[in-house]
Amino acid sequence: MSSPNLPGDDAYWQRPDPAAESLGRPEPVPAAEPISYSGPPRAEPPPADWRPPTIAHPPPPRRLPAQDDDSLDEAEGSARTFTYGVGLIAGAISLVVVCLLCSRLVF
Repeated sequence: MSSPNLPGDDAYWQRPDPAAESLGRPEPVPAAEPISYSGPPRAEPPPADWRPPTIAHPPPPRRLPAQDDDSLDEAEGSARTFTYGVGLIAGAISLVVVCLLCSRLVF
């Protein structure tokens, strides 16, 4: 789309004169009255006996057995050793596979 050739560089982009005719604008709507909000409706208080009767009283929770910290530390240490061993074996296998693949490319 090309701009029309009008005198002056900014004549095409200037706002129209507000005193001009309606220019197809709708008539302004008169300001409406502010609506007053009276808040939420009041709630009726519940009756005094609205809760159901309690029939069963559950027993208090049992005590947990004491933890043996020494055996937990020993189990954690052996689990760590096993995890490191599996990681070392997996790393060694992957290193051998990479070496085999690289040797096939070179030779």
